[in-house]
Amino acid sequence: MWLLRFASLMICFAPSCQQFPRACASRDALLSKECCPSWDGDGSACGASSGRGFCRDVEVSQEPDGPQYPFSGLDDREKWPLVFYNRTCQCTGDFMGYNCGDCKFGFFGVNCHERRESLRRNILHLSGAERIQLVSYLNLAKQTLSQDYVVPIGTFQEMQNGSTPLFTDVSVYDVFVWMHYYVSRNALLGGPGNVWTNVDFAHWAPGFLPWHRVYLLHWEREIRRMTGDMSFSIPYWDWRDAQGCDVCTDELMGARHPRDPSILSPGSVFSSWRVLCSRSEDYNSRGVLCDARPEGPLRRNPGNHNRNVVERLPTSADVEFALSLTNYDTGAMDRTANMSFRNTLEGFGDPRAGTGSSSRMSLHAALHVFMNGSMSSVQGSANDPIFLLHHAFVDCIYEQWLRRHRPAPSQYPESNAPIGHNGGYFMVPFLPLHRTREFFTSSKDLGYEYSHLLDPNQRLSEAMRPYLEALQGVWAWLLLAAVCGGLLSVALAAVVMHTKYKYKYSGSTWLHVRNWRTWFALPEKEPLIFSPDREETGHNYQSTM
Repeated sequence: MWLLRFASLMICFAPSCQQFPRACASRDALLSKECCPSWDGDGSACGASSGRGFCRDVEVSQEPDGPQYPFSGLDDREKWPLVFYNRTCQCTGDFMGYNCGDCKFGFFGVNCHERRESLRRNILHLSGAERIQLVSYLNLAKQTLSQDYVVPIGTFQEMQNGSTPLFTDVSVYDVFVWMHYYVSRNALLGGPGNVWTNVDFAHWAPGFLPWHRVYLLHWEREIRRMTGDMSFSIPYWDWRDAQGCDVCTDELMGARHPRDPSILSPGSVFSSWRVLCSRSEDYNSRGVLCDARPEGPLRRNPGNHNRNVVERLPTSADVEFALSLTNYDTGAMDRTANMSFRNTLEGFGDPRAGTGSSSRMSLHAALHVFMNGSMSSVQGSANDPIFLLHHAFVDCIYEQWLRRHRPAPSQYPESNAPIGHNGGYFMVPFLPLHRTREFFTSSKDLGYEYSHLLDPNQRLSEAMRPYLEALQGVWAWLLLAAVCGGLLSVALAAVVMHTKYKYKYSGSTWLHVRNWRTWFALPEKEPLIFSPDREETGHNYQSTM
């Protein structure tokens, strides 16, 4: 079954929802500034003939941004996606996708009418088969060239405003590595070393949680599409109160190398992975984009980090304090925000006092620093598959806050947030387009749930599930052993009774019951109970107690 599934996916790849689809990376598409590919179902642009969507002008938000980025017209991500495209597919109903060939999150079926809710589980509660499947899917995504997407290796200006496209191929997994790099990279202002570092279209501001929620949803969907396993869900790592990296085993995300603790054990499939887009200082000094070439092995050395930056792994108390904060974001809505749930969870607010610009990182950021390797670089962190497990739990905490406080939509800022984070801003670099405020909503609206948020009985059932499944796998052997044991006991008893009967009526006395017991009895060196007339020479059980 697995071989058939993996063989078939090498032949057929359906379109998905990340940006730069091949159909929109051509010279004609860039010069026309239009990304409205046809849907295979009816051959029309955006599936218009079937009423799935239409090619229309992009209307970006005109609300003012915060003062953190004081430039205009220098970065390709400003007013996304207008630098590249000003016309895209805008889908109707429950359809979604860069060509409207997909369903909105949580919807399935040919006409996207079927509603389903998937469950994201604690990775340590997965069965052995599920763990193998997860690692296999990740490795398959890393080794499989994306048939649908390419990534840019030059700015729009370097592409001569579209007349000379500069794109390259990457794997399915590395499309997402590149996306995280691209959204968080420094702004190139022109020339070597001329960059602006105080900008990030997915971090340090209100959009941090909605952006990563969309990112995980697309990544989850891409794995489902690639493998054909529509039941797949991203697991999460509950790192609260952990004493170390629980998931750093060869069975899961990879153990340490026995001779070099900064790389992974050769027993892990991830030891052969090569990272990309992890050398931000080099790109900045040259004033260029990452070219998506392999840059060496995946690195990780959990726990051997700078203790002045991160004291320890986050605790349950840290998480609970963040959850107690009633304001989603405050003040300048950046790393200085005080009593801000977003800033505290992101790791720049003190998890004891809630003050911004904390001298030590906590919660989300603490995990990145603790991993002390590829995860420690914001732009290159998605190279490590632990990134997905980590952010799934961060998203779970975000979901818990949403359910506890039930914020009004107006709590999400529509203006004056750092660039890229206003509620009406289209998230960089997604196509189809998603406005940030659309994901300031419960995960149930998007078709998924966390086992951590189930009621106590359901959580217990989830925790026991892998053990019960393991028992199911051996129950037939246990039953067979019990039956064989029972038959053997019956047969032995029958032989003994037959033998006694035979000798009883044959006149033989050597197998008389009394002699039978004597024959089988072992000599008793010490009586188990002292007789009254026997002298006690040692301690008995009662006196020993």
